Amino acid sequence: MKRHVVNGSIMASLTAVVVVLWAMLASVPKTSAIPAFSRKYQTSCTTCHNNYPELNDFGEAFKKNGFKFPKDDETFVKEPPVLLGSKAQKEAFPGAVYPGEIPGFLPVAFRYEGNFTWNRKQPAGVIAQNGFFTPRTDLFAPNTFTIISAGSFGPNLSFWIDDDISTGGAGADGGLGDGYLKYSNIGHFLGLPLNSLNVRFGQFELDLPFTQARTIYPSDYDIYDQASVATIPGGQNLGTTNNPFTLGAPQRGIEFGGYPNNGNFTWSVALVNGNNDSPAARNTKDVYVRVSQRFNLERDPESRNAIQAAGPTGPHDHTSIRVGAFYYYGKNQLNLDDIAFPGLGVLSEPFYRIGGDLRFKYRHLELYGVGLYGHDQNHVVNAADTGFQHTTPVTFSGGFAGANYWVHPWLITYMRYDFVNSPTDFLNGISQNNTRNRFSPGFQVLARANIKIVGEYQYTFGQPYADPANPANTLFFRPNTFQTGIDYVF
Repeated sequence: MKRHVVNGSIMASLTAVVVVLWAMLASVPKTSAIPAFSRKYQTSCTTCHNNYPELNDFGEAFKKNGFKFPKDDETFVKEPPVLLGSKAQKEAFPGAVYPGEIPGFLPVAFRYEGNFTWNRKQPAGVIAQNGFFTPRTDLFAPNTFTIISAGSFGPNLSFWIDDDISTGGAGADGGLGDGYLKYSNIGHFLGLPLNSLNVRFGQFELDLPFTQARTIYPSDYDIYDQASVATIPGGQNLGTTNNPFTLGAPQRGIEFGGYPNNGNFTWSVALVNGNNDSPAARNTKDVYVRVSQRFNLERDPESRNAIQAAGPTGPHDHTSIRVGAFYYYGKNQLNLDDIAFPGLGVLSEPFYRIGGDLRFKYRHLELYGVGLYGHDQNHVVNAADTGFQHTTPVTFSGGFAGANYWVHPWLITYMRYDFVNSPTDFLNGISQNNTRNRFSPGFQVLARANIKIVGEYQYTFGQPYADPANPANTLFFRPNTFQTGIDYVF
């Protein structure tokens, strides 16, 4: 009974903190410190975002158009670009450098995220097993500061760079997220429809159904972070598979893609290293393919054909259903240095990820989901210790499903369910059952278009640990967490 009273008082205190923060931000005078594109066009963040950093229909069209307004861009620009050359140079090409442009202002924006975290009390057995203690509370974690730069170098060239220059309060984990150059509408030279063929190269997030790099949620999608590892330290010897690839990490490579005409159909094919944002670790390259089709369900033909639908309260996202599919294939190479398995040569283990997605938008409601299956070939050393033989593959499945609801344009509530089914992880003692799941209800308050308060409770799966009083007995602990904090851009 006492425990319930204490937990209740803690939650009441957290609620009070949220209310006070909200009141403080609501009393701040309206700010003019807005991100780079808002400065360029002298417009609000809500032009492209219903809840930043998630893009609305206009924001999607803006991004697809090389960070330019989809129509009559020149008439909306308040800070014109600097021209790098004249029309004469264009006509003289290739006898002269082809003219271009750079932004007339410094296209830099900043983002800060810091959350108050409340963790469930750890049993002594969990602390002993993990080898470290997690405090009940942590102020402003991850305390991340990000610099973002994006813009265009002309009608068809655009760029994006974002870098976490400080993460976790120390900067040790900070690093480049996306950094790429994109050339749009190269299909024009082949007589293809507008934006049927584009190319980008550098380091970038894969064309995922739902972005993890620019998600609105404090927590990652669990299935995007799933890696394939047959044997973990202290676990069972289940094979050689040791694949660091995760869908949610940025990759280094080149991507071709397109969204012809109205952009309802999209496609992309990427060739990447497959070692996340680290240098290449093997000679082989991986391939990622994605296709999606959006069905516009607006009844009014004029609204259906517009960039955003129109209603009595102003522009809004189209009522629509989007379905998609994606496939990733690679060959993970092990023992390249001949250290892990001396004299046995290079081990090649093909792997793939395949999945589908669904998104439904209707006025203030958004429903979405992703399902995925992963498969890695797996080996063990043969009995004669002269080579490898196949064994049970490392497989997993899972995904997420959720709903966002705009109670007001500035108040969003949501519920998300994440799950990962991994028999290998279960056998290695990571979870209580084959399936790890997590329920995450939350809210977000836009105190201003560029300042918001977030809150999320994570009710997560049971993790096994040895009973200190009887090591042969296995107990289970749910490390549930509540996060609330601030997120602002300028």
